[in-house]
Amino acid sequence: MSWTDDRVELLKKMWGEGQSASQIAKELGGVTRNAVIGKVHRLGLSNRSASTASAEATAKPAKEKAAPKAKAPPKAKVAEKVEPKTEAAAPAFATPIRRQIIPAGQPLPPQPSANEISAEALAKVNEVEKKAKKLTLMELTERTCKWPVGDPATPDFWFCGLPTQTGKPYCEAHVGVAFQPMSSRRDRRR
Repeated sequence: MSWTDDRVELLKKMWGEGQSASQIAKELGGVTRNAVIGKVHRLGLSNRSASTASAEATAKPAKEKAAPKAKAPPKAKVAEKVEPKTEAAAPAFATPIRRQIIPAGQPLPPQPSANEISAEALAKVNEVEKKAKKLTLMELTERTCKWPVGDPATPDFWFCGLPTQTGKPYCEAHVGVAFQPMSSRRDRRR
């Protein structure tokens, strides 16, 4: 079935008369209710819910219309104390988040992290990485720190390689960065 000009005109006429999509589909034949609805949307025909309600209202005789309600006496106005808004009172989530679109192949800008590393831990990691063995993936064992350093796609990528802490995959300095105390994580969630 194709939408010929005649079928489209009949659809427009019946739709304007307020007939349902099912009725129109039955009249046209060879088309489903959903096909009629789709065609109505593609043609941009008006939504009839507002127009049928107004058509029904105009169709009622004047004497059947409801009498206007009597106005209630005005309520006494209560003076409200309006306090000026301050920046400090505004919630933190009220500021809109600005998203930046970065073209493919471009490096991502540094993002603030909820897991900020303390300056002390960062200094300790920097010292440890100066003493690191700089192992490749094939050189790692159960007893070597598996902390990755650098970009894996570059030849400068390496693993720490220092002795691990018992039961952990990293050395003492990297354990301090990777594993945070439970209480600080709980506090951050709130």
